[in-house]
Amino acid sequence: MAKPYYEFFCPVKVIAGNAALEHIPFELAALGSKKALIITDKGVRSNGLLAPIENAFSETDVDISAIFDDVPPDSSLSTVREAARIYREHGCDAILAIGGGSVIDTAKATNILVSEGGDDLLKYSGAHNLPKPLKPLFVIPTTSGTGSEVTMIAVVSDTEKNIKIPFASYYLMPHAAILDPRMTQTLPPHLTAMTAMDAMTHAVEAYTCLAANPISDAYATAAIKKISANLFKVLDNPTDAQGRLELAQASTMAGIAFSNSMVGVVHSLGHALGAVAHLPHGLCMNLFLPYVLDYNKEVNGDKIADLLLPLAGADIYAHTPADKRADKAIDYIRQIRDQLHIQTKLPRTLQETGKVTREQLVEVATKALDDGSIIYNPKEANLNDLLGILEKAW
Repeated sequence: MAKPYYEFFCPVKVIAGNAALEHIPFELAALGSKKALIITDKGVRSNGLLAPIENAFSETDVDISAIFDDVPPDSSLSTVREAARIYREHGCDAILAIGGGSVIDTAKATNILVSEGGDDLLKYSGAHNLPKPLKPLFVIPTTSGTGSEVTMIAVVSDTEKNIKIPFASYYLMPHAAILDPRMTQTLPPHLTAMTAMDAMTHAVEAYTCLAANPISDAYATAAIKKISANLFKVLDNPTDAQGRLELAQASTMAGIAFSNSMVGVVHSLGHALGAVAHLPHGLCMNLFLPYVLDYNKEVNGDKIADLLLPLAGADIYAHTPADKRADKAIDYIRQIRDQLHIQTKLPRTLQETGKVTREQLVEVATKALDDGSIIYNPKEANLNDLLGILEKAW
């Protein structure tokens, strides 16, 4: 049954395909921009991923005026201030973010400072504290996982206070997301696996949690189908351009889905574990996904059962009795995790990470209780429930 009320919003232009990069100068010029700042990190630059973008600008009237490549794995307030300084110093009028989640967050936060003026980022933290649209921001993801290229969220660390500061505003959403398979072909197998499971979790939780709606459902199920059909093809053949494009599109579609329907306890536990044990977000998603689905199954088994079709295909779905489809879908996700562990050593349990102790589980569960995502989970969870899920994931 359709929800009596929902909202769906995604104003980001998606430019995708094997020549997507070559369209960037034209799209910038259409917005009146002539001088772009590239924000990236040392790894992206050393892998030669800027070369095709620089080539795309070589015979156009739009310039890459400066490159800032000092983004750390966790962006910080000082990083954002330095990127803004370079933007101003070179008279830039647009930002190209080329990288993963940290680079994209840095670019979004930099856009706040260069659009609003000053160096005080903190006065814009929290939700909906930006008064007007920002400068043109294009995002070129080099991983297929976060979906940040279509979200209104940025997170930046305050390294002095050792806290993460969230920013949320519709104005933070990029003007365009450019999906080109050339940008993810150098991604190593373990990162390909980890980021794909990040996107998979975005899509699964978007579909199965409380704020799901018919439009987000369409994006979520399409994303799941693309990941299930293409992840192992890409692991077997990393330069498979079509497979890489499919995973990139899946990540973006999952990002659009969860931006509009939110996520649940997998993310609550994942955020908490990331904070306590400093593990990558995609790895945390992979750890908890089947255990949380098992926990939720008694209240939303019908939604979980639906997932068997995009996960396993029409034949398996048709040959599985209706009352067994939820279990079969969860089992299929476990099989994907097992195969990823064989091929890329991606941990399936807390023990396999080698970085988590039993003593930390209470702290993880306590932090997860305070995480905002928990309110969208289809089944209410208390501290003991979360500890039970952590024990199963141990």
